[in-house]
Amino acid sequence: MITAGVVGLMASALPAPAAAADAKSDAKLAFYVLRPMDLVKVLVFQEPDMERELRVSQDHTIVMPLIGVVDVRNRTIRDVELKVEELYRRDYLVNPQVNITVLEYAQRTVNVFGAVNTPGAVQVPPEKDFTLLDAIARAGGFSRLANRSRVSLTRTKANGQTENFAINTDQLVSGDSANRWLLQDGDVIFIPERIL
Repeated sequence: MITAGVVGLMASALPAPAAAADAKSDAKLAFYVLRPMDLVKVLVFQEPDMERELRVSQDHTIVMPLIGVVDVRNRTIRDVELKVEELYRRDYLVNPQVNITVLEYAQRTVNVFGAVNTPGAVQVPPEKDFTLLDAIARAGGFSRLANRSRVSLTRTKANGQTENFAINTDQLVSGDSANRWLLQDGDVIFIPERIL
């Protein structure tokens, strides 16, 4: 009897890590910032006529029934859910509950050139942090002639200006640097060759 109880407790405890991992993943996705060309599904609880699959426009908007255009620029999924709920609550629904899921992420890429084994465009995973070292690894890693201490990163800001950074990746690999160099869509990485 005791053994059965212990086994039952152990069995009920086994799925907890998976559930915790799913909850953590869901929480991280709630903080995903919507981008143009993302395809989203919008559900309004107990309002099946308002269910929509929408693609975020180039000007960072979606169009919802009754409330019209909703600006999603620089907003997370959770922010947009709250905004849509607020707009429906204002004139149309009592206590609306909105759920938004991303069905298809807009493609994001960075370019890795120079002394790597497979230079070119590297696709950025949509829901994860993607670092400089991740991009170099996806480009086949450093070639044997790579100058790892003089890697350059070029980033174009929203206003069109470019920023250039010189990075010693040997410090990143050894863990000496606090900055992991999280990448953004369109970043360009160049790895020069060592002078022999």
